[in-house]
Amino acid sequence: VHLAQEWMKRWVKEGDFCIDATAGRGNDTVFLCELVGQIGQVIAFDIQNDAVISTKHLLQEKGYEAEVYLESHTNMNKYAKAESVAGIMFNFGYLPGGDHQICTHKEESIKAIEMGLNLLKLQGAMALCIYHGGDTGFEEKDAIMAYLKTIDAKKYTVIVNEFYNRPNCPPIFVGIVRDKL
Repeated sequence: VHLAQEWMKRWVKEGDFCIDATAGRGNDTVFLCELVGQIGQVIAFDIQNDAVISTKHLLQEKGYEAEVYLESHTNMNKYAKAESVAGIMFNFGYLPGGDHQICTHKEESIKAIEMGLNLLKLQGAMALCIYHGGDTGFEEKDAIMAYLKTIDAKKYTVIVNEFYNRPNCPPIFVGIVRDKL
């Protein structure tokens, strides 16, 4: 989480438009609201009602406003135009404290990343936190990592950071920036 937030701080500015593609408990949504300030806009997505409720509650508690949708991140393009988004954050895996049977899956995750790349404006950034393990986590991690190698190097820079000396499948951070249109 720390790496993802530091990455986004570098690219997102006050007044920007950002997306929390996997709202979860709302922490990234609140973080993005802090970055964009009162004049910016944040929208968030999650497929679990529990996550949407948690995110809305945290936003209210912290005094921020954002649009939070009970919808898949694969539908982000319905809410944002191509090349309009300064930052997108993803957390792949399952909802902390939630039902582990409900989690992200490789096909939808890759589709959402690809869609997000098209939504990023020039110098827009994406942060991916890949939590793997469990029943489908390794399969999803492997598929996402393979997909990342296919992203057009003439338009995007992709950076992968892993914790090599931590046990129990620590999360993998991926930072992506749109260098050229």
